[in-house]
Amino acid sequence: MEEGDGTGWLGDGRYYAALEAETARFAEAVHGADPARPVPTCPEWTLARLTEHVGQAQRWATVVLERRAPVPNAEVKAQVPHDPDERSAWLVAGARRLGQAVRAVGPPTEVWTWSEDHTARFWLRRTTHDTLVHRVDAELAVGREAGVDPDLAADGIADLLDMFAVLPRIDDFPELAELAGHGQTLQFRATDAGPGAAGAWLVRRQPSGLAWERTHGPADVTVRGRAADLLLVLTRRAAPAARVEVEGDERLFAHWLDHSRL
Repeated sequence: MEEGDGTGWLGDGRYYAALEAETARFAEAVHGADPARPVPTCPEWTLARLTEHVGQAQRWATVVLERRAPVPNAEVKAQVPHDPDERSAWLVAGARRLGQAVRAVGPPTEVWTWSEDHTARFWLRRTTHDTLVHRVDAELAVGREAGVDPDLAADGIADLLDMFAVLPRIDDFPELAELAGHGQTLQFRATDAGPGAAGAWLVRRQPSGLAWERTHGPADVTVRGRAADLLLVLTRRAAPAARVEVEGDERLFAHWLDHSRL
């Protein structure tokens, strides 16, 4: 799949490159840091726990692809090296192995996923964005500026909305269940995502759950900002006040933020 094919998602090549680049940035951020350092954006987590999660998530997705079947997470044991150099190499190797697994299976090949997208490509996209957000966590924890490329940020917003729409249907997510409603609408709009609907997402809170589409439209509340700022706010990695402009029902947006932490 290449960019511009009508799916709305980025091309496979962008995900392959971003997965390795984001993992390398994560490895660099945690390399010389105290593993016991708290991660403010992941309450009760340390850098050690965050590192284990990133490596575990990548390896679990890889095993799912290699077996082409669901695999209990507990079956995939992440043994994080203590040596900083070995840890960095371990992280980078995990991302590379996942990319190789997707290539071997073929991105459009049908595999098990928890999503409505049952392709190997789903694991490439979802793990890339999981790694990206946790790279931001690591950089914020060690006091670095955490930037995100606009195209990845915009894609990450769509990926996040997809998760919010699907997860309450397949498991018990009490907070996300509160995002259901009675027709209330939210418009998220990236000011730097180019023309058309590429940087616009219209969300409708329905009794059956959340529905969204890539489009401009009137809404009860509109939230505007750069794609990176929108992503950081929507993933609860930044406070909205200094990052985005909110027009309309501010309480509706506040309710969204209160009930959209995974």
